Amino acid sequence: MIDTHCHFDFPPFNDDPKRALTLAQEGGVSQIVIPTVGQSNWAKVQQLCQRYPALHYGLGIHPFFSAEHTSDVCQRLNIELKEAVQQPHSKCVAVGECGLDFAIETLDRELQQTWLQAQLQLANIYRLPIILHCRKAFPELVRAIKADTPSQGGIYHGFSGSYQQAVQLIDLGLKIGVGGTITYERAKKTRETVAKLPLSEIVLETDAPDMPVCGFQGQPNRPERLSYIAESVAMLKGVNIEQVIHVTTLTALELYKI
Repeated sequence: MIDTHCHFDFPPFNDDPKRALTLAQEGGVSQIVIPTVGQSNWAKVQQLCQRYPALHYGLGIHPFFSAEHTSDVCQRLNIELKEAVQQPHSKCVAVGECGLDFAIETLDRELQQTWLQAQLQLANIYRLPIILHCRKAFPELVRAIKADTPSQGGIYHGFSGSYQQAVQLIDLGLKIGVGGTITYERAKKTRETVAKLPLSEIVLETDAPDMPVCGFQGQPNRPERLSYIAESVAMLKGVNIEQVIHVTTLTALELYKI
């Protein structure tokens, strides 16, 4: 399996990344993609991915951390991306995590939209897929994607929306990032949506250490728990888990060009 979205540079993994990666691999996760959240962790994640062959990364500006950056951050991201993609056997496989977060009222919405548009443009310049975050801003996000549709596709991560929203995203060339939400029986809307979607439009993610799977509430999430998400997808779609793993892994490999 490929964990398409895991903050592997965060606690508790950063204390002993080698051990954390061993546990993930013992749990069936062969590769992990780490989205960055801003300039504060670009270098750290790049160094981590150079040390471990199983790790890959995206470079981006998360809307939640937008206030930590100055107005020239997109120019700095452009320079970082240019250098990263020119590296032999580059471990940079995406732009992101980026997007819109209107759930937090204190965050500047106009700034978020400006930086999202810039990152969508950078994804097309460097021919990379995009990793998208969205809370309470779905219409605005769709508008932005339509204005600068990612030529290499991308992932709408942590999906918890309706079937109609999922179809909109798929029509724009995006894959649906399915995480711990679907392991909870109460998440009826998301579970029904995943059941109806083609398996080829889904990728698996943990968003570790966030988004815990059912049975592990209150604990940091971990990449090895991706198997619980795969099991839930298999159950909802009425297929065996081997098929879920095979199809979602191929989709992630093709998208990220790993």
